[in-house]
Amino acid sequence: MAGLDPFLAPALVAALAQWLAQLQALEGAAGNTLEAYRRDVARYLKFLSAHRGGAEGIAAVARTSQTDLRAWMADERARGLSPRSLARALSAVKGFTAWAADRTGTDATIVLSARGPKFRRKLPRPLSEDGARDILSEIGQDAREDWIAARDTAIATLLYGLGLRISEALSLTGADHPLPPTLRITGKGGKTRPVPVIPAAAEAVAHYVRQCPFELAPEEPLFRGARGGPVNPRLVQGAMERARLRLGLPATATPHALRHSFATHLLSAGGDLRAIQELLGHASLSTTQAYTAVDAARLMEVYEKAHPRA
Repeated sequence: MAGLDPFLAPALVAALAQWLAQLQALEGAAGNTLEAYRRDVARYLKFLSAHRGGAEGIAAVARTSQTDLRAWMADERARGLSPRSLARALSAVKGFTAWAADRTGTDATIVLSARGPKFRRKLPRPLSEDGARDILSEIGQDAREDWIAARDTAIATLLYGLGLRISEALSLTGADHPLPPTLRITGKGGKTRPVPVIPAAAEAVAHYVRQCPFELAPEEPLFRGARGGPVNPRLVQGAMERARLRLGLPATATPHALRHSFATHLLSAGGDLRAIQELLGHASLSTTQAYTAVDAARLMEVYEKAHPRA
């Protein structure tokens, strides 16, 4: 995690560091999440100091007025922050303020009850079932060597067949081969979830391992680059991009779209939303519920194309 902001008052620097340390220790917050929170809260604290004409202590920050909060939000929007990003920043500010109020016995109701800007959540953009199958068949076609083609196919199969994030697939080690009936996957925030392994995924990984020219020690990455090091996610993204161009698929056909496709196709087949939440490792069911909107949108598209009165 990057160092804390040297332009903040020492007391606020210490408070921010303590809050972030608590998030990491008690909630298992990921490094990227902590860094985003650090940036958001540091900007907020610097704004308050400038807005009020001088540095203040943690108790004064917890007592921020509605006028101050609105001024900060207006300043963030003026510098080009999107409604979605501002909502995330406000969430971080609320978390820090709640922590500060608890430490100082301050009433932070004004900040904690503030509403963020409204924004339309972007719906996941899955591939069709045929599109997903075509990607799995095509992604290794331009690889320089057969084992690299097998590697890219195996990774794509894990994303679509198990719903893994690309980081989760690339975090597998030699100890995970042969794939067991159920994998224990560590996702965002260090949370572990069980993921059933379908035969196609186990076979794709086994095919890759048989051809891989490197020794796959238990403690080392399962998927290797051309020189034997860990696979850079950009390599998979590049293979996916070339495959989608050959297939005429849209720019939204990314590695992460395979994970979206996994969830959407399960839901279309009658999968239980709560079970899909567990398989994806979503902390909140509301995140998974976005796939119900995708399914409804696809049904409406079919209706409009096929129904004589549409």
